[in-house]
Amino acid sequence: MTYEENYHDWLRDAHAMEKQAESMLEKMAGRIEHYPDLKARIEQHIAETRQQLVLLDEVIDRNDVSRSTLKDAMGKLSAFGQAMGGMTAEDEVIKGAISGYVFEHFEVACYTSLIAAAELVGDIEGARVFEQIREQEIAMADWAQTHLPALTEQFLVRSNTPDVEAKK
Repeated sequence: MTYEENYHDWLRDAHAMEKQAESMLEKMAGRIEHYPDLKARIEQHIAETRQQLVLLDEVIDRNDVSRSTLKDAMGKLSAFGQAMGGMTAEDEVIKGAISGYVFEHFEVACYTSLIAAAELVGDIEGARVFEQIREQEIAMADWAQTHLPALTEQFLVRSNTPDVEAKK
C-alpha cells in the first residue's frame, strides 16, 4: 500500500472509532443515574465527539476518501456489545469508567499515528485537525484518571449502604 492508501484507510478507521465512541458514550450517559459529575463530563465529551466527526468528515471529503459504512457499523455494533455486557455487572459504573479511560488512550494513540501519516502525505490541515482532536481525547483521559478514585469511593460507599443503588 502507498502512504496515501494507508492514510486513507486510517481516516476511515478514525471515523468508525468516533462512531463507536459516540454510541458507547450515549449508552453510558443514558444509564448513569447517581453520578452527576461523570454524566456531565460524558455528555460534554459526546458533544466533542460529534464535532470531531464533523472535522473528520471534512478531512475525508478534502482527501476524496470513500466512507466505510461497514467499519462504522462494526464500530457501533462493538459499542452496543460493550454496553450490553456492562449492564449485567453490579459495578457497571466503575467498569464503564475504566473502559472509557482505556478507550481514550486508544484514541490518543490513533490520532498520534494519524498526525504522522498526515504530515508524511502533506495533509497539513489534517494534521492540525488531528492535533486538536487528540488534545480533547487527552483532556478526557486526564479527567477520567483524576476522577476515577473519587468515583470508585463513591461507588463503594453507595454499594455498602443498604437500600441504595450503586450500579449506575
